[in-house]
Amino acid sequence: MTAPTALRGAVGTAHARVEGRDKVTGAARYAAEIPFAELAHGWLVLSTAARGRIRSVEAGPVLDMPGVLTVLHHGTAPRVDSEYIGMLGVPPDPSVALFQNDRVPHAGWPVALVVAETSEQAREAAEALVVHYEEEPHDIGFDAGRTDAYPVDGHMPAVTEKGDLAARLAESAVVVDAEYTTPEEHHNPMEPHAATARWDGGRLDVVDSNQGSTWVADELCKLFSLDPASVRVRSEHVGGGFGSKGVRAHQVAAVMASTLLQRPVRVVLTRRQMFSLAGYRSPTIQRVRLGADPDGRLRALEHESLSLTSTVYEFVEPSAGVARAMYDADAHRTANQVVRLDVPTPTWMRAPGEAPGSFALESALDELAEKCRIDPIALRVRNEPGTGPVSGLPFSSRNLVACFEEGARRFGWADRDPRPGMRRDGRWLLGTGTAAASFPAGAGPSTAALTAEADGSFTVRIAASDIGTGARTALTLIAADALETAPERVRVRIGDSDFGPAMIAGGSMGTRSWAWAITVAAGELRERLAAGNGIPPEGVTVRSDTTAAIGALAQKERHSFGAQFAEVAVDAGTGEVRVRRMLGIFAAGRIVNPLTARGQLVGGMTWGISMALHEEAVRDRVSGGHVGADLAGYHVASHADVPHIEADWIDDPDPDDPVGIKGIGEIGIVGAAAAIANAVRHATGVRHRSLPIRPDRVLAAGTGAQDA
Repeated sequence: MTAPTALRGAVGTAHARVEGRDKVTGAARYAAEIPFAELAHGWLVLSTAARGRIRSVEAGPVLDMPGVLTVLHHGTAPRVDSEYIGMLGVPPDPSVALFQNDRVPHAGWPVALVVAETSEQAREAAEALVVHYEEEPHDIGFDAGRTDAYPVDGHMPAVTEKGDLAARLAESAVVVDAEYTTPEEHHNPMEPHAATARWDGGRLDVVDSNQGSTWVADELCKLFSLDPASVRVRSEHVGGGFGSKGVRAHQVAAVMASTLLQRPVRVVLTRRQMFSLAGYRSPTIQRVRLGADPDGRLRALEHESLSLTSTVYEFVEPSAGVARAMYDADAHRTANQVVRLDVPTPTWMRAPGEAPGSFALESALDELAEKCRIDPIALRVRNEPGTGPVSGLPFSSRNLVACFEEGARRFGWADRDPRPGMRRDGRWLLGTGTAAASFPAGAGPSTAALTAEADGSFTVRIAASDIGTGARTALTLIAADALETAPERVRVRIGDSDFGPAMIAGGSMGTRSWAWAITVAAGELRERLAAGNGIPPEGVTVRSDTTAAIGALAQKERHSFGAQFAEVAVDAGTGEVRVRRMLGIFAAGRIVNPLTARGQLVGGMTWGISMALHEEAVRDRVSGGHVGADLAGYHVASHADVPHIEADWIDDPDPDDPVGIKGIGEIGIVGAAAAIANAVRHATGVRHRSLPIRPDRVLAAGTGAQDA
């Protein structure tokens, strides 16, 4: 496949969201807002025990409460099939196989569903439901000394090795050997998880908030042993996801209750319930060892990461994976390990692996630069690989150095005094830092249908999901260019499993995958129209499937890259850290819509501030549950925390993609926390290796010390 032709038409121009007016006027309906006749409401009851068995569920008194229709639990719920492989090629998390036995593997495990005529009645009854447990000792202790940790192959090998690591470390003139930690973090999208299930003419219809309607439909089909044609999942508008909105307990509970009652049932998670039921980013303990020559050239690179998983399902946060594509070294070793604990199952969260992994790796590179007395950017440039450091594969494109060059120029990096603690603004210590970013650029098979309507307009139907990224608008521009028409003549319909299989909104692969399918269909449709047979009243429709084309792609290292820059101010008296400005320059493929793309990148960088300074979920060792499982106790960056942030990009079209797209959804957060941490080191002379960099940690470490 050749590189895309020069920009023409809509792609590459700023375009307001096509659904923007509907959203700001309230015309756009989200999953919990769509009305249905005879709608009933379900409320999940979660375990207060951290481990054990359910001895009894006292449903009788609750069933006598006003409006209560039923109580589902392990003694009354229908049986489901949990022995299948899902659409993403993995078995389901057993937590979605609700109410199948009396086991309780962690605090917050769903033990019952109360269904009532109103949401208020369901909540009151759920809070009144008494459940007796036979409790067992639980273990939620996560530390580096765990002897029961083991390697896990996730979507990448658990361990990769190249060369003689011990020998290269022994030969190195400069060595960095440090441990870095990140805490448990939660997605918290603005729209809670919500689903309404109903049976319509013998067909299950689910209105949901998710990141892939065909994904959810496929899982529900298999879980309830239904024919695929008898299940439809719709998810037109989604108020954020970040990896959390896949197949969850609330959808299954709604289907169970609707099947039993033969009426629509809606289940909405509360913010507190989302902390237990929506997944989260596992805490990590990472060890990075770097060995280098005096000039900073790497001889050895080792990155090990430990994360946790639940006792019912194996999920790995692959933080060590980021090192496999970033820097060259004679000897390379990366390893991802997990330990099973009595906690809910973690899941994908924006830039899974790369976000916490980049904090450790990019902090270690900064430490190496200090020891070698080399500028941090020069050190990274010196260790640029020609091919994949572990795979040996060629890069589709790699413009990381260009990102650093442009970023350094715009940030004023050349004026930086490398000595820590040299700049002040009154009581504030000032410092600057930088870090690299990368995220894989993949594509998944997708189908799309394009219709040339009799009135001269076009309709695109694809089971894409717009979780706030602006995907619907980007696809409108892509379709317009592929059809050689104006965006105003294109209608894009998304979020419906009836439109056929399509990639989920995840892994920064959504827009790239859907655009590919739309482009292929548009090419065929133009050929059909060129035949000059006219357009009948029902229109002319063609359908594409990119499975074969994507499967035929040559093996390469495909990534987006970026350079993050941050300036911080640290109050040595209070320990407060303030980010004053950030700049991110990215090489992320062809940018379809600069308006929404900049929003995505700035959003990721803002989350980097949150990750560096605020976010930290804490579990109580006694109860096994969270302390402050809400947005009052779990702090995220707000307007007052967000400074002047700039995000921009360099020209970097992917030559192997029909539109030139790579993906931008996750690259913005990668490296951002490391850049801030490196800036704190530059401001104070103290290295913080644990996130978040709280005021108490700053005060305890002091300033001017060599290490913290």
